[in-house]
Formats: sequence, structure tokens, C-alpha cells
Amino acid sequence: MNQNIIVTISPHIKSKNTIQKVMLDVIIACIPVMLASFYFYKTNAIKLISACVFFSCATEYVFQKITKRKNTINDLSAVVTGILLAFCLPPKLPLWIAGLGAIFSIAVGKQIFGGIGYNPFNPALIGRAFLQVSWPKEMGYWTSPFDGITSATPLTISKLNLSEKLPDFFDMFLGNIPGSLGETSKIAIILGALYLLMRKQIKLYTPFSYILSAMVLSLILKSNPVFHILTGGLFLGAFFMATDPVTTPITNAGKIIFGIGCGFLTILIRIKGGFPEGVCYSILIMNMFTPIIDKITKVKRFGSER
Repeated sequence: MNQNIIVTISPHIKSKNTIQKVMLDVIIACIPVMLASFYFYKTNAIKLISACVFFSCATEYVFQKITKRKNTINDLSAVVTGILLAFCLPPKLPLWIAGLGAIFSIAVGKQIFGGIGYNPFNPALIGRAFLQVSWPKEMGYWTSPFDGITSATPLTISKLNLSEKLPDFFDMFLGNIPGSLGETSKIAIILGALYLLMRKQIKLYTPFSYILSAMVLSLILKSNPVFHILTGGLFLGAFFMATDPVTTPITNAGKIIFGIGCGFLTILIRIKGGFPEGVCYSILIMNMFTPIIDKITKVKRFGSER
């Protein structure tokens, strides 16, 4: 018999990847979007991102102190939550409201479930949903890039049939349109997504199925599919929210199903629902189905019966 065989308990496959390294990659991927927000909204963007990151980190630290848990500030997950929450907010949102959103994101969206890895919903989107229902007027106050003049978003113009002229697709792609801080510039989002793909932190299954299904349903409902993918937070949601490894399916088939569900719900809410935008709620709704999707798409282990 071979005496050199060593039998140990699982896991047998180890990786040098850590939560901190993964989160650092996400932060780096967010840099193009942050720079675009600084370009379009100047100091408002800097203040909003800073406030969300500060209150996210402070909440995580205080919550873990109170509950006597191990401090996890160094894993950078709270920083990522703060950045992504800020990306979902209007540029001139009062900082105290943004701070409350960050506190809610971490305390209720993450820590109350046990911390990172245990939260069933995307914390940043939980924070945004909380702010949307609590301060709808402030969350619906949009301004144009550069001049800061009050202006409706393209989705609001389309939803309410306002007399304002819709911007052209090129401006929508560049980000020269009213909208949330980090959702307007599609080219910046794509640059960040390419970095995540290069670092193998995300796969294209969910973003591709999300965008494609949104386009398909737009066509079915006789609405312009290009308009819907270039406006609102669809790109940001597809590449940065719907690819969250904690709250989304782990199987490739599951990722596709998740993306399709998000795409269909986003367009249904936009066209048939009461809100101009549907990205936030579509992803949160699909987060609820993640355990079921994982169960039905679970890969059979090698050697088991079909």
C-alpha cells in the first residue's frame, strides 16, 4: 500500500482569494464610475460618496462592537456597500438622508442577518429601497450634469409623457443625462465591468441574460429596447448588483435564470408599474428566489444517478 497518501477533511481546494481582495477589485472597478460622477456632478458626487462610505463603515464598526462580533472593517465590504449605495442616489440628495440609507444598508441589510455571506438581499439596494419609500420627494429630485438645473430623467419623461425632449442615445451612453450618481455613464460602467471580468470576479451569464431579456420584453411591449438599456440603472444593476456572489445564484444556469427574471421585472415595472425605474426592486425580488434557483439548478455530483 502507498503510505504517502494523506487524508484530510474538506475543503480540499484552496484559493489565495480573500474577501478583502475581492472587495478591492470591486472598488477598483468602481473608479471609472466615480470619476465620471465627479466630472458630471463635481463636489456633490464627492460629498455623497464620502458620506455613504463613512456611515457604512461606522455602522459596521458600532454594530459589531455592540453585538461583540469580530470586527470586519478591514475586509472592505462596508466600503463597497457605501459606494454602490451612493451610485444609486440623486446627486443633490441631502447628506443626512444618504447617511440614514447607509446605516440601514449595513444594519438591516447585512449585519442583522449575521454579516457578509449571510445576507439574503443586496445591502446597497436594501438601503436605496428604504430611502425610496421614506423620502420619495427627495429621491425623485434630479438635476442635469454640469449646471445642476432641476430636470427629469429620461425614464420619467417617457413614463409621464412630459413635454421635455429626450436626450439622444450618444448622450445616454456617455452619461450626459440626469440620473443617479453612478448609473448615467454607460461607458464608465463598461470599463469597470471589463476589469471585473479580467480579474474573473464576475461572469457574463447574469449581465448578458439581464440585458437581453430586458430588450426582448421591451420589443414585445412595443417600447424601444435601446432606450431601456441606456437609461436608468440597468447597466449598473446588471454588472455590479446582479453579480453579487452572496445574494445571487452560484450555478451558471441559475445565473442565467436570475438575469432573465431581473430583466423581465425591470421592464414590467418601468412600463406597466407605478415607478419609472425597476432595477432596484427587480433585483431584490429575484434575491428572494436565489435559494430556490440554486436548488433546482444544482449540479449532480460525479457518480450519482441522474
